[in-house]
Amino acid sequence: MTRGVRQIVRFNWPFYVLAAAALAIAPLVIARLPVPFAGHALLFAAAGLAGFWVAASLIASWIVYDRSPLMRWDWLPRALGFQPGAWINIHSGLDESTPAVRALFGAAHGRVFDMFDPAEMTEPSIARARLRRPEAATETAETVDFHHLPVATGTIEAALLLLSAHELRTDAARMALFTELRRVLGPGGRVVVAEHLRDAANFLAFGPGFLHFHSRRTWTRCFSRTRFDIHAEFPITPFVRVFVLRRLT
Repeated sequence: MTRGVRQIVRFNWPFYVLAAAALAIAPLVIARLPVPFAGHALLFAAAGLAGFWVAASLIASWIVYDRSPLMRWDWLPRALGFQPGAWINIHSGLDESTPAVRALFGAAHGRVFDMFDPAEMTEPSIARARLRRPEAATETAETVDFHHLPVATGTIEAALLLLSAHELRTDAARMALFTELRRVLGPGGRVVVAEHLRDAANFLAFGPGFLHFHSRRTWTRCFSRTRFDIHAEFPITPFVRVFVLRRLT
């Protein structure tokens, strides 16, 4: 299966078109440059590295989105350790998990929130992603302000942020969301955060593109400042990390 890879290319097609064109003409351009041999060698090495990252990003995306358990979502009940009675699933306009979550959690009451904020989320790829709705999605999400979730205090048993929280680009925005999650979470509730990290594995796979992700230190600082601790943590492939959070009293 290559659906995940096709989706990555679709959302980021300008990058891949430009990269393919640049890699195709780079040898001709470099060979004609009036620079010493060492200069040519460095430029060819740079072009080779760029080509490696294009290929590596597609391979890593295939591993994560087409071959790993991530997008089957059947790891969620194990991560929570219980069947929630009420849950929320928060995304930024591309929701590929809700049908599976509803099936996994059965009769539990669930709500789906779209927290997209054009002032906060300015990446062109997210705008392209929002134009597409997965074929399996059968419901429309509630558009929400992540500063003020439309949920009563202490009424949610599970809050899911599945590859969506990194779209909040500032510390203040992330803290605002997690402060709200702490408010709506009931006793014994859990928050599940799945994210790529700004780490060595993602740098190897995505090159400078790994800067779109946040570091583990950034996430743990946000969790701590909003009075969550990490109840469990585990990888899904070397490229995605899952945090299961619980409220500190």
